[in-house]
Amino acid sequence: MAAALGGLGLLQGRVRLAVAAAATFSLGRPGHRPPVRGGAAAALPSAGRSYGSEAKEEEELRVRYLDDEHKGIVVLGLNRSHAKNALNKNLLKMMSKAVDALKSDKKVRTVIFRSEVPGIFCAGADLKERAKMHSSEVSSFVSKARATVNEMANLPVPTIAAIDGTALGGGLELALACDIRVAASSAKMGLVETKLAIIPGAGGTQRLPRTIGVSLAKELIFSARIVDGEEAKSIGLISHVVEQNEAGDAAYRRALALAREFLPQGPVAMRVAKLAINQGMEVDLVTGLAIEEACYAQTIPTKDRIEGLLAFKEKRPPRYKGE
Repeated sequence: MAAALGGLGLLQGRVRLAVAAAATFSLGRPGHRPPVRGGAAAALPSAGRSYGSEAKEEEELRVRYLDDEHKGIVVLGLNRSHAKNALNKNLLKMMSKAVDALKSDKKVRTVIFRSEVPGIFCAGADLKERAKMHSSEVSSFVSKARATVNEMANLPVPTIAAIDGTALGGGLELALACDIRVAASSAKMGLVETKLAIIPGAGGTQRLPRTIGVSLAKELIFSARIVDGEEAKSIGLISHVVEQNEAGDAAYRRALALAREFLPQGPVAMRVAKLAINQGMEVDLVTGLAIEEACYAQTIPTKDRIEGLLAFKEKRPPRYKGE
């Protein structure tokens, strides 16, 4: 386990070498654009689950490690009911601590972000708290929000946003940082910051156009338009749309079903695949293929690969250990 995961730590360097080599090979080609380094998953050192120790009595962020057939799935639940899950200093601090612990936990296979508050995913930044801030504090808060969302995006395992209610501003930016988004048809989503004479500040201007295309992203941001789950699915903002149920957790249930589909796969391969995709999407095709080659090489010496081939030969489910 340690050898395989330690190798993942070295993979960043190999990817950078692959980028450099491919860039050298590509110089002078028509249409070539230089590689841009995107966020990537780092190595996975061991660490304890040191989150939530400073949480308020309301427990604004609930972290649940699921068991039995869901073992390996972790659920982060926003729980600021009185503020519609608006992002304040304390919640961002708790989210950062939780994400830091998750990226260090070798047993985590998939992370689901959801709301514990019916009808709401996240209303964005806590404007009541922001109104009391000095201008210098606002800049610091936005930087912290951006950094926290980036940390979420860089988690080495698959992440799923389960949107069972309204996701506006920073709430949608949080969802955009996840690998996959699932929403109820009744959910409302939008980057509405221009209504307040500001712009999205936690990655929205960058991740939305990468998700739905530049022109449509500009249209939605310029108009501060809010879309429902059906429209969000039609424009590619979310991967799955489901009819809401009486419990108000249809999107979460669909996210859980997706996460269960990921569990049987090789843990190291899942992390390396995410790294290859994330890095490759930020560069040209030739460089991306070099990144894929470096990432593929990282899966060859693992015990999981041997187990996978053996299980295929013996016609049985593989028993992966993340090694």
